[in-house]
Amino acid sequence: MQSESTGVSFFSKTPTECPVCETKFFREEMRTGRGRLIAGNLTRELRRTYEPSKKYGAVYPLIYPVVVCPSCYYSAYSQDFGNVPQETRSRLFEATQDRIETVAQILDGIDFTRPRGLKEGLAGYLLAVMCYDFFPREFGPTVKQGLSCLRAAWICNDLAAQEPKENYDKLAHLFYRKARFFYALAVEQEQNGKQSIPNSFHLGPDLDKNYGYDGILYIAGLLDWLYGPRKDKEKRRIALGRSKRTVARIFGMGRASRDKPAAILDNAREVYEEIAHELGLENVDPEQDNE
Repeated sequence: MQSESTGVSFFSKTPTECPVCETKFFREEMRTGRGRLIAGNLTRELRRTYEPSKKYGAVYPLIYPVVVCPSCYYSAYSQDFGNVPQETRSRLFEATQDRIETVAQILDGIDFTRPRGLKEGLAGYLLAVMCYDFFPREFGPTVKQGLSCLRAAWICNDLAAQEPKENYDKLAHLFYRKARFFYALAVEQEQNGKQSIPNSFHLGPDLDKNYGYDGILYIAGLLDWLYGPRKDKEKRRIALGRSKRTVARIFGMGRASRDKPAAILDNAREVYEEIAHELGLENVDPEQDNE
């Protein structure tokens, strides 16, 4: 029931009305403070890890950011959830059964009226990817689909650690590949003017810090390198060149790059050098990459 709460989350006392099916429900929010989150390392994918606490155990902040209607499975980030245009609402309503059936094929026992677990977190991001297909370009849906796929992959990795026999590792690989597609498309659309990256949206990729457009470039280059084509050598070479140039854009020229967070610069430089090494290039400098 949505009146339930845990030491980690609570349900809002004010109901939210789904703009698609008009169901009223209570949003689940994560509690903060009191040692719930013990920050760990930052991964190469810019994901912040957290250490389990004695009182609360393992906590997964990423399962809460998307709002999901428990009835029609409409899912979107909080700033978009109630602002969907009327025409988009109609199309989302028509696709309700498709969303429900897609989740049922992948995950069982999903219930958004009770406190979320990792599976609900994964389902929420999967549904967000599906729902943003219908959003107009003013919302910047492509990058939000990429971010949702990346976070879904992270949650799959968490599930794989808990249930190693359930093939969540394979599902993670699928989401990484989909994230690669959307991140690359988002960068391309930003460059050709077809769709802008929304400035007011938390681009993460995690919740602890917003790396903005630099983060988009870094993740796009990283995923293109890790999950791009491999069997065809020529396609691989082209993908690596694209990845290298994308990551190099983070550095720009001169003093501009020195004002950026060390975390992204250090990771980006390391990835750039590994890509260059695979291309057979040595002693390269991303700040001088003007190809």
